[in-house]
Amino acid sequence: MPNRNPRLWSYSLPVALALLAPFNILASLGMDIYLPVVPAMPAILGTTPATIQLTLTLYMIMLGVGQVVFGPLSDRWGRRPVLLGGALLFAGTSLALAATSTAGLFLALRVAQAAGASAMLVALFATVRDVYAGRPESAVVYSLLNAMLACVPAFGPIVGALIAENLGWRAIFMGLAAPAVVMLVWSLAGWHETRPRDEGMRGVSFAPMLRNLPFWAYTLAFGTAMGTFFVFFSTAPRVLIEKAGYSEFGFSLAFATVAFIMMATARFAARFVERWGIAGSVMRGMATMILGAFLLLAGALFLPPSFLSFILPMWLMAVGIVFTTSVTANGALEDFGDMAGTAVALHFCIQSLIVGLVGTAFVVAFDGATAMPLIAYVTVMAVVTLLALMRLRRWS
Repeated sequence: MPNRNPRLWSYSLPVALALLAPFNILASLGMDIYLPVVPAMPAILGTTPATIQLTLTLYMIMLGVGQVVFGPLSDRWGRRPVLLGGALLFAGTSLALAATSTAGLFLALRVAQAAGASAMLVALFATVRDVYAGRPESAVVYSLLNAMLACVPAFGPIVGALIAENLGWRAIFMGLAAPAVVMLVWSLAGWHETRPRDEGMRGVSFAPMLRNLPFWAYTLAFGTAMGTFFVFFSTAPRVLIEKAGYSEFGFSLAFATVAFIMMATARFAARFVERWGIAGSVMRGMATMILGAFLLLAGALFLPPSFLSFILPMWLMAVGIVFTTSVTANGALEDFGDMAGTAVALHFCIQSLIVGLVGTAFVVAFDGATAMPLIAYVTVMAVVTLLALMRLRRWS
């Protein structure tokens, strides 16, 4: 039976974070820890690079789309069953992935693994909203969870490379399953239901968001920014390992520098956002990414694949990503304070479709072992986003 008062969740902040944070990290780690072995997986599973690309694409899509499914389920059934079910699915599919030797089954299990990750994220943030809404600790909880999540792209590939080099690729997925099992056991006793009793009776409607131009413009901007990072990590293993001759560990270190640039930019982005506003920050973010794409094109035309020609331009695009993602949620959700949960779910669902479908289309259409998919994606999508912002300015 759900609690009438969600604030009966009475853990101290450190204990609560120890319970919350691992699920937040695991959902993202399921993507990033696997990157160093992506170039080797076609030979291991006897399939094509395009099929292995789908293991990234479908994970990303399911992570977002699942939220519009598991969000209403968590409102109706409660946070606890959705979280426990998601953790069980994530752990089980991770173990199954470690034992898989066929491409079709591997792909299906990756989709199921992402569904488990999506359920964990929905239950996690719904619980945070239930317990900490209107309390001073809310800012601390959200900032710490976001900071932890930002570290995953920096350290996840490094951990994956070390595991793969010493224990083999199957150990990567066993390494995902083990903490999921531990957290599942702990949560059986420690994760109390927090859903307000009357929340399951509320209706769900996406129509107001779908008719709202600012929602679409800023969701497109968010998808463009996150898609840039998605296309980067879809192509980076092949560019740096296959073309530039990096080891899996060397690739992971180079990849981590981009994540560190994003983390460093996030520390001072707030002062610029305050000065530029939402639309101004997004426009500058898009312009910065386009500039990075032109530098990447120059490197691709005149230099061999290397840190200088591929990673350094991505540093500039990373700055643009941060300026954009710092404000797009506020811009997209500004008109939906009374239905924020539904709007957030749709916002992340649509951006995941943009990232997964459009980003993958560029990777497939161009040579995924070169910088061209990233150059084309950033140029096209950033221009489209800027046109949408111009229309929004005229509309308002």
